[in-house]
Amino acid sequence: MNISMKYSNKDIKKVTNDSTYIDSYLVFETENKWDSLEVRIRQRGNFRLKNCYYAPIKVKIKKKEAKNTPFEGHKNLKLVLPCLIQRDNNDNVIKEYLAYKLYEIVSPFHFQTRLVEINYEEVKTKNNRTHELKGFFIEDDKHVAKRIGGKVLASNTHPMNQMALESVKNSFFQFMIGNTDFSNAYQHNSKSIFLEGQIIPVPYDFDMAGMVNASYATVSQINDKKLEIEKVTQRMYRGFQRDPNLFNQVRIEFIANRLPILEAIQKCEYLFESEKEYIGTINYIEEFFEILINDRKFQREILGMARRN
Repeated sequence: MNISMKYSNKDIKKVTNDSTYIDSYLVFETENKWDSLEVRIRQRGNFRLKNCYYAPIKVKIKKKEAKNTPFEGHKNLKLVLPCLIQRDNNDNVIKEYLAYKLYEIVSPFHFQTRLVEINYEEVKTKNNRTHELKGFFIEDDKHVAKRIGGKVLASNTHPMNQMALESVKNSFFQFMIGNTDFSNAYQHNSKSIFLEGQIIPVPYDFDMAGMVNASYATVSQINDKKLEIEKVTQRMYRGFQRDPNLFNQVRIEFIANRLPILEAIQKCEYLFESEKEYIGTINYIEEFFEILINDRKFQREILGMARRN
C-alpha cells in the first residue's frame, strides 16, 4: 500500500508518550484512488526511539474513521520505519518484514503485517523535508488475540508452562533468523496469548536479528551479562529442554517448510535495493537448514544448547 504522512519527528520524540498523542492524517491509496483518515500518533519502543533518527510510531484510529477502508477493524497499529538515514535502511525494513512473513509459515499464531511505501513529509522549523521510505504496519496484540479466539495474557509465565509445540517452534524460528533479543518468560518482544487453556508465545520486533543485520544491532545481554556470541549474525539457541521427540517433530516440520520459506524470500527479491542484501538473506536462512539436516550440527547447536533454566 502507498501511504503519505506529515508530522514532526521531533515532536513525536519530545511531546508524545504512552498516553499523549498528536493529531495527524494518514493518506492512503487503494484501488487507484487516494483517500485519508484522521489518526492520532505517538512514539513507541525503547531502543529504536533512543537510537534511531525515525521514531517508531503507534497509530490510533477511530472506529468510524476506519469504516469502509482497509483499516476497518483496527483501532491500533504499529508502524515500523527504517532506523537511520543510511544506504541500507529500506533493505533492513524488508528483512524484518520478511521475518514476520516467515513466521506465518511456521505458526498459525502470528502478527499480521502489511508492507507500505511511505511518502513522509517531516515537519521542521524552517523547510520541511521529504523522505521516501519502506515500512510496514503490524496489527495490535488485542487484534491478534481476537482473530485467533484468545485473550492477551498480561502476567508473565515461564516458557515451560507455555504450549510445548508452539514454544519449540518459536525457539527454532528465533534461531533460524539469528535473534536472541527476546524473552518469552518476561514478554520482551513477545506477547502471550491465552487460548483454550494454553499459553502461546507470539514473537515480534526482529530488528536485532542476524538475518536483518542492522548496523546498530548489538548482542543481547541477560542480567547485564553479554551472551557468548561476538556478533548478531552468530546463532545461539535460546529455547528450553523438552522431550527430544518434540524437537524432532519440529525439526521435520521446518525441513518440510524449507521451500516455502525460501520462496517467500524470493518473492520479495524485487523489493531489495541491494542484490547483495537479498543474496545474504537467502544464504543466511540456508545455513540454518544445513544445521537442521546435519545430525551432528543439530545435536551440537540446538539440542546441546537447550537451556535447563
